[in-house]
Amino acid sequence: MQPTIPLPLHYSWPLSESGWRFDFGMPFDAAALDENGFSSLHDDRLAAQGIGKWTCDLADNSLAWTDPVFDLFGLPRGARLSRDEIVALYCDESRAAMERLRAHAIKHRRGFTVDMEIRTVAGRRRWMRLLAAPVCVGDRVVRLHGLKQDISREYL
Repeated sequence: MQPTIPLPLHYSWPLSESGWRFDFGMPFDAAALDENGFSSLHDDRLAAQGIGKWTCDLADNSLAWTDPVFDLFGLPRGARLSRDEIVALYCDESRAAMERLRAHAIKHRRGFTVDMEIRTVAGRRRWMRLLAAPVCVGDRVVRLHGLKQDISREYL
């Protein structure tokens, strides 16, 4: 039996069966979303707190980020993203935990929040709070999306 790694998992929540949509806890207008499902309504307020939005399309594992997430990983804003290359920036224990939580989120249509240790492209270690929620079409999860926040100061 493999040992389990205790996760700094903060909470998880079930999705309702009636078209529930994760709205980042802020006023939400579906008509104001871009092609990645982002609304720019609160981007300035989130960015001021070091919080960025992200999404991953499960059909092809394509990623989309807002500027604070690029900054968190030390990547130029707007750079091409490869999920494999980004996942490689997670420290080993964090990567393993994230992949388990991701699989669970997809299988059970549940979200999660967890703190992860990453390395920037320049090799600098940082801590990130990852909030993820599934986007469902019918009973099928088609995308994961959420927030990423630099919380390195909390771990100093």
